[in-house]
Amino acid sequence: MSTQIKPFAMAFLLLPFFLTGCGSASMDPSAGAPPPLKVESVADRDVFLVDSPEKYALSPATAYTSTSALKVTASVTPDISRTVPVISLAAGRVVEIRARLGDTVNKGQVLMTVQSADIAGAFSDYQKAVADEKLANTQADRAQLLYDKGAISLNDFQVAQDAEAKAQVDLKTTAEKLRLLGNSNLDQPSAIVNIVAPISGVITDQEVTNAAGVQGLASPNPFTISDLSRVWVLADVYENDLPTVHVGDTADIELNAYPGRTFTGRIGNISPVLDPNIRTAKVRIEVANPDRIMRVGMFVTATFHGRSERQYAAVPATAVLHLHDRDWVYVPAGNNAFRRVAVQAGDMLPNNQQAVLSGITPGQQVVGNALEFQNAAEQ
Repeated sequence: MSTQIKPFAMAFLLLPFFLTGCGSASMDPSAGAPPPLKVESVADRDVFLVDSPEKYALSPATAYTSTSALKVTASVTPDISRTVPVISLAAGRVVEIRARLGDTVNKGQVLMTVQSADIAGAFSDYQKAVADEKLANTQADRAQLLYDKGAISLNDFQVAQDAEAKAQVDLKTTAEKLRLLGNSNLDQPSAIVNIVAPISGVITDQEVTNAAGVQGLASPNPFTISDLSRVWVLADVYENDLPTVHVGDTADIELNAYPGRTFTGRIGNISPVLDPNIRTAKVRIEVANPDRIMRVGMFVTATFHGRSERQYAAVPATAVLHLHDRDWVYVPAGNNAFRRVAVQAGDMLPNNQQAVLSGITPGQQVVGNALEFQNAAEQ
């Protein structure tokens, strides 16, 4: 009997606790909810407060009118129209090389000597033609004398004249062959031929060494000479920038090796084919190089100027601060505050001024010495 009543007694004792829990949950609806969100304001890191703003002199941004400029990286290459290969029509063995890659040579200068069997054969043919021509002349003179005395017929006389004419043609042909092979000294037969420079310039390629063989036109050219008094500058221009580049316009060339020295060239060609990998077109700039200061393979900076003028701001060069790979200026923001503004700095201008392509407008006030202000703000 007692064991059956005991579970009911335990349930009766626990009932108040369940009722207390349910009642508290219904009375406080916010129980168990996350705490409310608290928003804290963060100060603008580009705004600086100063105690004495009058200590920092302000300078107004002036108006600067110029055409748009596009700067790209380019390289110097020889002018193909001024590049001439050195060829040897005579095949043979190289006996001596008198010029090397990179040497400056003059037109007619001997570059190498070749021992050629072609020259020996051509001399043999020439000497035979000389003997045949001499014999034909003698026979023609004899035929003329006999014909005048009526000893031979007109037909025999004409045959002798024809033989004389053919002998003269053979003589001229063999002599011209020797000249083409490179040996113009007809009085001194020799199997050695001199290969000379066809133009003045710099040897930009060499494909021959001592004791090497030369196969005439069938082999690579022994030398290549380039006249570097004018060169080509090849620049890669992205397709989005191509509308600002036109054939016939001028471009400024700045040498990385010689800062401060600028050359002016003319755009001679814009490639109709884009590089499919980097989406650029080759732009050819023809530049005079009288001092040979631009060397083949040298990296340069090419600046293309647009045809339409635009107005930019110009500030003192000290007002532009280069920080964290960006350019900044400080402008008044009121209530003893100054704001740091990101700008795109342009070229240096006369009177220690610098162009600002974007970020501020003409007439806007800027701190004249940005570095001094930055140091004071950090302290």
